[in-house]
Amino acid sequence: MPSKVAIVAGTRPEIIKTSPLIKELESRGADYFLIYTGQHYNYEMEKVFFEQLSLPTPRYNLGIRSSAPFLQGEHTGRMLIDIEKIILDEKPGIVLTQGDTNSTLAGSLTTRKLATTAPFTNINVMLGHVEAGLRSYDRTMPEEANRIIADHLSDFLFAPTQRAADNMLKEGIHRSRISVTGNTIVDALNDAVKTSSRNEILDKLGLDRGYVLATFHRQENADVREKFSNVMGAFGRVHNKFGKPVVYPVHPRSRKLMERFDIVPPEGVVLIDPIGFMEFLKLEQEASLILTDSGGVQEESCVLRVPCVTLRENTERPETIDVGANILAGTDPDKIVECADIMMERKRNWENPFGDGKSSKKIVDIILR
Repeated sequence: MPSKVAIVAGTRPEIIKTSPLIKELESRGADYFLIYTGQHYNYEMEKVFFEQLSLPTPRYNLGIRSSAPFLQGEHTGRMLIDIEKIILDEKPGIVLTQGDTNSTLAGSLTTRKLATTAPFTNINVMLGHVEAGLRSYDRTMPEEANRIIADHLSDFLFAPTQRAADNMLKEGIHRSRISVTGNTIVDALNDAVKTSSRNEILDKLGLDRGYVLATFHRQENADVREKFSNVMGAFGRVHNKFGKPVVYPVHPRSRKLMERFDIVPPEGVVLIDPIGFMEFLKLEQEASLILTDSGGVQEESCVLRVPCVTLRENTERPETIDVGANILAGTDPDKIVECADIMMERKRNWENPFGDGKSSKKIVDIILR
């Protein structure tokens, strides 16, 4: 049993997906701590998630940001320095990273490099990657590089599906390092749905159920004027075709890009500020359709049985397409409207491919053994 468990996280999806692990470790009285890098430095996208998920304050909140989104080396490098100091001081037996962000990359690189210094530091630390094996096979995505590196450095790989496990086996990763555990998002959603009810977010926005929910923020999408403009136009066309408002919680960076690109939302597109997890979950549950370029939202919509149109040419969650919960549209307006029409008619009877909601228990069982 490791003397201490460290968890590295830095974004909204990582907070949500590590929350069941944190609660499982706490329920067993395990010695653990959380390093929160603070990739989202906005209150609504940070503290509110800890509060709504009833999580303790992170022991370390680094608040690391880069000077510009394209300065990936600066962003990751600053994390490497701070995380290394913490691991040297805390001496955990295992470090868990989650997903595919710069926080994942920094936590993985730091841990693996420190593991090679055991003769000098007397630190014997292992590395575990939660949500391992996802592949989009699109090397233009920074997340693809992050997840591949994390997988190949890790001692323990917790794959959400057999397909993810097979991806790693094809790359020569030994099966002894891989465990198919399901995805902790199912645990988190199951827990949240128990306490979820119609809350003030729908009343505040003046919404009745059946609207279209949209998210659009990925660097390779929102940073391109033509793509952003095309997608915003498609949102307007979806509203006109189905007579439903398109509700778009706008990431702060995306809002700045809209201003820079002079993009004006069409009639029927409702821009709102970022909201907490419980509010967003309620918006997902009550939507008739979700339009997104987010990997996490693809999973959430699949588990919640809300049809999804993905505004990308590829996905690292192909299981959502296999079961009929999702369809790829890219950023062409005609294709987006066509796919929205298909998914509006889709029956919500698909099977959840991401496990039975006991992923966190399985993962903690393995790392505490």
